[in-house]
Amino acid sequence: MAAAMVKLAAQQPGFLGMESARDALGITVSYWASLESIAAWQRNSAHVVAQQRGREDWYAEFKTRICKVERDYGFQHK
Repeated sequence: MAAAMVKLAAQQPGFLGMESARDALGITVSYWASLESIAAWQRNSAHVVAQQRGREDWYAEFKTRICKVERDYGFQHK
């Protein structure tokens, strides 16, 4: 289901990208162009079904955070 949701999210207007640490921490972060894009994704019928399955079958709890990224930078040793 997770792979299907990533593929579906990538097709949605306003989708900017995704990062995941599912194996280590069970965290997935998705990036969107606007609050409207996020709201549309939350209402997507296939995503609603996945959320329901998650609540009923896979997760004891989860948390959603909607945040604005003010700055993003990094370093890579070459």
